[in-house]
Formats: sequence, C-alpha cells, structure tokens
Amino acid sequence: MRTYSQIGDEATKKARATGRILLDVPYGDGEGEKMDIYFPEEVSEALPFLVFFHGGYWQSGSKDTSAFMVSPLTAQGVAVVIVAYDIAPKGTLDKMVDQVTRSVASVQKQYPGNRGIHLCGHSAGAHLAAMMLLANWTKLGVTPNLKGLFLVSGIYDLEPVMHTSENAPLLVTLEDARRNSPQWHLEMAPAQPADPGCRVLVIVGQHDSPEFHRQSREFYEALRRGSWEASFEELRDVDHFEILWNLTQKDYVLTQIILKTIFQES
Repeated sequence: MRTYSQIGDEATKKARATGRILLDVPYGDGEGEKMDIYFPEEVSEALPFLVFFHGGYWQSGSKDTSAFMVSPLTAQGVAVVIVAYDIAPKGTLDKMVDQVTRSVASVQKQYPGNRGIHLCGHSAGAHLAAMMLLANWTKLGVTPNLKGLFLVSGIYDLEPVMHTSENAPLLVTLEDARRNSPQWHLEMAPAQPADPGCRVLVIVGQHDSPEFHRQSREFYEALRRGSWEASFEELRDVDHFEILWNLTQKDYVLTQIILKTIFQES
C-alpha cells in the first residue's frame, strides 16, 4: 500500500508539472464533486477521453494521487479525466454512483465533440464504472459517447462486502448491496447495450485474490449472456496494486491494451 500510494503521488505530481491541465473542475455543487482534466500537447475539439475512478474500498483514495496513466496516455493524444467522489463515511454507495454518473455526463456536456469516452476504474472504482452500464442518462439530459470500459480488478457483487470489516464505514444493507451490484442487476434484469459497439474489458491480475478472480470471471460471463461486447484478460505477474501502478509505463501490457482499444474505437 505504501508503494502504491507513493507511485500514485509521484505520477500525479509529474503529470501536473509537465502537462496541460484543468484542476478541480466542478461536475456538481458538492465540495467533493471535482475532476482533474489532463490534455495532450495538441488540444482539439475531437479528442478521445479516458475517465478514471480510483479504488480504495469506497472509503479511501483520492484523485490527487491517482494520475497513474496520465503521462503515457496524454503522450499519445488521449485526454485523461481523474474523478473525485465522496468516499465513506461522508458518501454512501448511492451517492457515489450518482456522483460518478454526473461526472461522466459533465465530460460529455463540456466536450460534446469528443471522439469517444472510455471509462476506467480500479477495484471499487471498477464497480463504479460498471454501474455506468446501468445508468439512466435521460434524466441528465445527455447521452455520453461511451465507447468502452476498462474494469480493473473490480468488485461487482457487493453482498460479500457486507460480511467484512470493510463494511464498517459503509453500513451496507442487503438492499443497498443489491441495488448497487451490477452483477445482481445483469442477472435479475439484463440490461441491453445502448450502443452495441461499446466494449467492456474485464481485467484481473494473476496474483489478485481468489474473490477478485471469481467476481471478474462471473461478471464477464454475465455481460456475455446479456449480449455485451465483453472480453476477459488475466494479466500475468501482477497483484491487485501492481496491475494499476504499472500504468505509469508506456510499454506495460495494459497501457497498450487501453491505447489500442481507444484508437480502434475513436
């Protein structure tokens, strides 16, 4: 954890020192409803965007130490958005999902000429990204130009979290868990893709724990049953934290997967 935090802090400081940036852009009225936008050197109206949601079991983490992938992606012409949301105990799961939904809508509204928006989340952030597959965009008055999701070492069934110490600040009930579990929604009432071309990549590390492997595999299978264009990747020789911090490297396999996917779709 110490190494993870240190690498995230250093990557963010580097990105803020060397790039074109808008910090603390509001996507709502709440104090914590801010996002940082990192642009490539050549800015145009038609940029592809990657929007990232940090992990931390919904109770830790910050946009201010999460710009792992910014330098490699902006160097290739991708704008990167790092989103803040109200972690527990200040924020409930319902609030976090709502905030993330509004952040994605805000990117679309501010940059309507984008060449595609890809969402990326790690751990709890992958859960929040996956919930965007179920979002009701109509009530926000905009349909984001979603082209793909990168779900990295995520949690998609929240019922097991109820029985762990991680639930102490969350206070998740069974009803909360089901309402905010993309796995449960896809099994009970499968959502059909609004855009059949929107790709979902479910990614897990070889040395992630068995529960992350189980949830990733089962969520991928639920997506396939629901006719989503989904794929599954197990990345060799990485654990739950290395899988993300290695995104600071331009030649890392996941960095290359992200870039290849974005430029195939844009």
